Amino acid sequence: MEDINTNALSESRDDLTRIIDLVLTQAKAMGASAAEADIGAGAGLSANVRKGEVDKLEYERDKGLGVTVYINGQKGSASSSDFSDAALKKSVQAAVNIAQQAGRDECAGLAEPEFMATAIPDLDLYHPWPIAPEAAIKLAIECEQAAYACDKRIVNTDGTVVSTYSGINLYGNSNGFMGGWNGSSHVIDCTVIAEGRQGMQRDGWYSKTRDFNELESVHNISKKAANRTLSRLDPRKLKTRQAPVIFEAPVAAGLFSAFITAITGGSLYRRASFLLDKKGEQVFADHINIREQPHIKKALGSAPFDNEGVATRARDIVKHGLLQDYVLSAYAARKLGLQTTGNAGGVHNLVIAPGPNNLNTMIKEMHTGLLITDMIGFGVNQVTGDYSRGASGYWVEQGELAYPVEEITVAGNLIDMYNHIISVGNDVDWRGNILTGSVLIDAMTVAGG
Repeated sequence: MEDINTNALSESRDDLTRIIDLVLTQAKAMGASAAEADIGAGAGLSANVRKGEVDKLEYERDKGLGVTVYINGQKGSASSSDFSDAALKKSVQAAVNIAQQAGRDECAGLAEPEFMATAIPDLDLYHPWPIAPEAAIKLAIECEQAAYACDKRIVNTDGTVVSTYSGINLYGNSNGFMGGWNGSSHVIDCTVIAEGRQGMQRDGWYSKTRDFNELESVHNISKKAANRTLSRLDPRKLKTRQAPVIFEAPVAAGLFSAFITAITGGSLYRRASFLLDKKGEQVFADHINIREQPHIKKALGSAPFDNEGVATRARDIVKHGLLQDYVLSAYAARKLGLQTTGNAGGVHNLVIAPGPNNLNTMIKEMHTGLLITDMIGFGVNQVTGDYSRGASGYWVEQGELAYPVEEITVAGNLIDMYNHIISVGNDVDWRGNILTGSVLIDAMTVAGG
């Protein structure tokens, strides 16, 4: 079979740059007062095995162009996966036609030229994995078999995946900006099913990195997947009560995702946020510090500029519990009478400063309460901050895991929850864009059967 990185990109960076230049030139010729285009191309492989057999093998090459034009405050967008000159011209014409029919919005337009990135730092984001399909399948089977071997109660699997993707992204606009970078991401993901006295439970573990050399070993992944699944066997239900709660790091990220949504421009100018007009005010416990760090090398959320070409920069968003700044694109900033923060497309590496303790120490610190390791559904009211989600995990007594629990709901209000965070663990989960350890909150409503 073909090595996935052989001719992974059918177009070179120069080819893609030429396409953006062509599209922007055509847009101006067709009457656009301003235009922008982004382009991406890449290749990837995904091998999914189940019970020792190949369940799915996918090999992809993809490419796509998005173009947006502005005609005196009217906006139109179109996209194409065909890079022929004729197809590109049709896409630009389609965007122009849409703009001519769109309503006028004085806030629409490119980000201001003075905010454009003038230097593109090397963030070490590109580490293509030269793995052949046969090797990917073998690695996935090895991971799955290692999980089975951990315990005879592992009776089934929900699949093990080995996947890799490498590509390039470029952005340019009619203000003269052109920039981009190559990136890669790789995953090994193992999910197994165990059977106990009261039935079956499912859980797993995965590793995700920019550099394939930094993936966890299949031994570690399979062992974690098996142990997490086995520990969930024979769960109990809880009676409704008030109790301290620890959100394990992978699920704690959701707490801060809701926070970012609340301070994002769209929520603010629509006045649909529980943190409306809170800049400069206390929104977290005073020991909480949250910083955006977009230039961490090899991190999954790193980027030298945002989706509008605006330079990203490290900045405090929360300092000693006080809200320092919002998360704004150029459009949202204009709607609010502010300046873009370089966040068109979202935040880049939101780092919640960790405390000194690991999860085991936090469990001892909590003494009695709930450790949440999995959440179900989405129950956040972004206007009021009311929070209610299904959960499962472990009941803790005397600083030790007592027994697994499921079919419970945890509820509170995010304003209160943020202000009653006791500690953030040093077990930071680096597998995403929100980098946080486990979070201990002093009290929430825990509703059971």
